[in-house]
Amino acid sequence: MYPLREDFKRDRGFGGRVSTARMHPPDIKSRFHVRKRRVNREPNGYNGDMNLNDSACYQALATHDPRFDGRFFVGVSSTGIYCRPVCRAKLPAAKNCAFFPNAAAAERAGYRPCLRCRPELAPGRSRVDAESRLAARAASRIEDGVLESKSVTELAADLHTSDRHLRRVMLEAFGVSPVEMAQTGRLLLAKRLLTDTDLPVTEIAFAAGFGSVRRFNALFQERYRLNPTNLRENREGTRPMDVLRYELPYKPPLGWQELLAYVTGRAGHGAEARDGDVYRRTVRMNDKTGTISVGPAAGRDALVVELSPSLAGVMVPVLARVKRLFDLDADPVAITERLGDLAAGCPGLRVAGAFDPFELTVRAILGQQVSVKAATTLAGRFVMAFGTPVETPYVGLTHLHPTPERVTQETVDSIAALGIVRARAKSILALANAVATGTVSLTPGGDIAETTQKLKTLPGIGEWTAQYIAMRALGDPDAFPHTDLGLYKALGTTNPKDTLARAEAWRPWRAYAVMHLWRSLSGV
Repeated sequence: MYPLREDFKRDRGFGGRVSTARMHPPDIKSRFHVRKRRVNREPNGYNGDMNLNDSACYQALATHDPRFDGRFFVGVSSTGIYCRPVCRAKLPAAKNCAFFPNAAAAERAGYRPCLRCRPELAPGRSRVDAESRLAARAASRIEDGVLESKSVTELAADLHTSDRHLRRVMLEAFGVSPVEMAQTGRLLLAKRLLTDTDLPVTEIAFAAGFGSVRRFNALFQERYRLNPTNLRENREGTRPMDVLRYELPYKPPLGWQELLAYVTGRAGHGAEARDGDVYRRTVRMNDKTGTISVGPAAGRDALVVELSPSLAGVMVPVLARVKRLFDLDADPVAITERLGDLAAGCPGLRVAGAFDPFELTVRAILGQQVSVKAATTLAGRFVMAFGTPVETPYVGLTHLHPTPERVTQETVDSIAALGIVRARAKSILALANAVATGTVSLTPGGDIAETTQKLKTLPGIGEWTAQYIAMRALGDPDAFPHTDLGLYKALGTTNPKDTLARAEAWRPWRAYAVMHLWRSLSGV
């Protein structure tokens, strides 16, 4: 009747603007008399086709989790208004909330749209908000730094639209053009580097993604009414640094040791390594290569990211990938409250993401029906055989992970020669061809349901693999690979229906429950 979207979109925190020029004058009531039809708004809204129950929806609403934006709407009986789950208005009482799968269902029940969060901008499947979905996808790509290497026209082509249409929908949704949004991100990064590092202004300009120092100085002066050097008036002896350093804050607690162990325990030899409390890996971004190191900041709720100078200019997308890899946008307190005793042993445990979605998807295929150790061994062989050799200052980091285009040059036989089962080799080759040709897009911020459906059309990728990819590479907080043998063991069952039933209590954060259940198993 009202099918609900089964995917999540990442709202990037850019609020829409309400133009007062378009609003009616204050004396509108004196000029017109509008008689409204009486409607009875009941707290319990239509929820027939929703995957989330009312309790799970309220949990997502309480945390304003942007990953649920567009998945449901909340009607508040005390005000007669319906909102998106990301709305920053005061949290209503649960008894006054009704949850709906789309805006049409909320309006049928008699609710009117919120002027603050603007439900019309929520990502969805209907024709009326198709433009908002386009704007959200574009914002996600811009945050990842796509305009550092591409033009707006090329970005529009990637999103299957025209640059003129893209500019229009971005302006309507966010009040700024794509270029202005990218410039704001660059300026904020530059301001942080000017304040927190000893990098010369020239290097900061290029590290933040500006093509010239002159352009950087002009834009900085225009936006902030300051010359970049003014921020350093009380500092002396600026000098070049051997690495670029940046801090990424997070909401505490963070189970760093557990997260680090999980990620590095599944790392491909040659491309990733662990050195004490620090995670290191090789990086290929556009035409630049280098290494990054990530570790905890002493005395602060943040991770310190160190990038080799060769990655200057792609700092924005690299940092965005680090945030996804270590799930730094999560709200662990709210998630722990929902999971209860399951999360008591490690309340700061996050869902390990992916620095490179293609790399993670290959790893997921290699992990089918084998142990973690065996899959990690195969992943290392894959990197060493098909990856690009690179010189680094760190022991164990010797190769860049192969790109989809590189893998397409191989055959099933050459991949199977590494000890990989032929069926898995066929799956990896099919995946590489699909990604290289654009048939499947693993770019963050895309349609998760559509992506997982396309993945399942490839040979060897079933529901377990698709859910694992959705959970780690695509950022779905409610993904749940319910046929996983580890989950069966942790829950003491072999019945997939029973597993799904048990997991209902953990929605909308079943992916976090998966991490805790796997952690409870020794050697997983």
